[in-house]
Amino acid sequence: MRFDKQDQDWPIRPWIMAGVGALGGLVIHLLTVHLYDVNGTISLWRQAATTFTAVAVLALVLTIEPRRWWWAVIFALGWGVVISMVGSFTAQYNHHSTIFEFPFWSGILAVLIAAPLFQTIRDEGAWRFPYARLHRHAWTDAVIGAASLVFTGITFLMMWLIASLFDVIGIKAIKDLLQEEWFSWMLAGFSFGGAVGLLRERDALLAILQRLVMIVLAVLSPVLAVALAAFLLSLPFTGLSGLWESGIPATPMLLLSGAGAILLANAVIGDGRYERDSNIWFQRAALVLVLCVLPLAIFAALSMGQRIAQYGWTPERMWGVIAVAIAIAYGAAGWWAVFKGRKDFDDHLRPLQTGMAIGLCGLALFLALPILDFGAISARSQLARLESGQVKPEDFDWAAMAFDFGPAGRKRLAEIQRSGPPAQRQLAEAALASDNRYAVSEKSESISKQARLDQYLRVISPDIAMTPGLRSAVTTGYDSCNDKPCALVRLDANRLLLVTTGYDKAVQSRIIELDELATGKEQTAAITVPPQVKGVDLARAQIEIRPIGRRQLFVDGKPVGEPFE
Repeated sequence: MRFDKQDQDWPIRPWIMAGVGALGGLVIHLLTVHLYDVNGTISLWRQAATTFTAVAVLALVLTIEPRRWWWAVIFALGWGVVISMVGSFTAQYNHHSTIFEFPFWSGILAVLIAAPLFQTIRDEGAWRFPYARLHRHAWTDAVIGAASLVFTGITFLMMWLIASLFDVIGIKAIKDLLQEEWFSWMLAGFSFGGAVGLLRERDALLAILQRLVMIVLAVLSPVLAVALAAFLLSLPFTGLSGLWESGIPATPMLLLSGAGAILLANAVIGDGRYERDSNIWFQRAALVLVLCVLPLAIFAALSMGQRIAQYGWTPERMWGVIAVAIAIAYGAAGWWAVFKGRKDFDDHLRPLQTGMAIGLCGLALFLALPILDFGAISARSQLARLESGQVKPEDFDWAAMAFDFGPAGRKRLAEIQRSGPPAQRQLAEAALASDNRYAVSEKSESISKQARLDQYLRVISPDIAMTPGLRSAVTTGYDSCNDKPCALVRLDANRLLLVTTGYDKAVQSRIIELDELATGKEQTAAITVPPQVKGVDLARAQIEIRPIGRRQLFVDGKPVGEPFE
């Protein structure tokens, strides 16, 4: 049951696609079972090979047809190579060796857009993009992909049910098999590929389902159109401050609203004039939705501009600017279509949407390639804010410089470490020496606290030398001084006792071993005292060690915590 009469029936397609998926799953397992090298780092070539396998298999399964089948093979292998190269570069860009960064997702977006474009070219046999065919391929691919994922999940649930049934009578073979990673990968690939094959052979039914989905979405178009129009008309009276002060980020909210408007408008206008919904109110709602996209995108641009003015450039904000620019381009195209066609705006909008899809595919691929270095641009922007005094060294995002801005960020940190101001040198050194961004944040916070430590620390034993290592120990961790009154007392030649105020003003203490401090060994966490000792002002309280056959902390004459000897 094929929608396109030019497509041949291919009864064995489900089995072939299931086999391709199972083989791909097995290869992915073999590549990921030893993903880490002997030194504990993720293997770059294994990540790249896994990416190639996943992209190539998925692209082949979703796009292949008996007609010009070798075109689909070339398409799948080509995109597999491109995305694996993108992933390999992305994994080497930042310090934490992962491919899952914005350039990788941009490459995946390019593949998703390229698939229906390729299918249309294959069907036409030339560089032509009839809107109805392109639109149908895009919707069909989305429905088949989503339905196949659901089918895969149901398959696993059914297999676990069967395994449990046999397990209760003492037959554990199926359960043991499901717990093997290689089998799970193969089952996932087999299920997904088989489902895609079954649905593709029945795409005539999917066309009916697609039409039903579009009818349902069209019903929602007047609701969203009225809501967006009312929102935009209210802004001159309410002002924009509510957008900036809202707990919900304004830019993503506005862009999602614009995307919803585009989706529902397309559900109304359909594949062509004769596919357009006949309800006049739905048509007017679609026109309003198309007109709302541009002002929503402009307000999103204002929101993004305000964030950049306040906090400078980061890679995330640069990707956000690109998303806003795409929304503005679509909104402008919508206004042009309405200007040219009035109530028949959709006749002008459809070819514009085809051109924008091709352009977006090319843009996504361009941004995925290592051509523009967003990290270098962001590093320059953030350092300019630091050097101009817009941000204090203790408030500067040293973790982002070390882990988000790529080689350029770490290079700038090395320059600060060599020749920057003393306070910045210490923070840059801590960022470069850290293995993860959380350690950077903790060390940066500790260094900032050390500068303020003398305001809060009460040194009870006068022979305690406040070395840099000791200052770091009493300002690092949740059980440190944390800019609250705290006290330090000597127990013996090797041990100090740090007394701090913890959660709910409860006094807590921990022992600092000086020999362990010298070797860099992690110190024991604080011991929180019983609830009856709360709200004590450690800056003035009487703190003593009493010999009572045991050694224990006393605050204002009251025993605190458990004896430590």
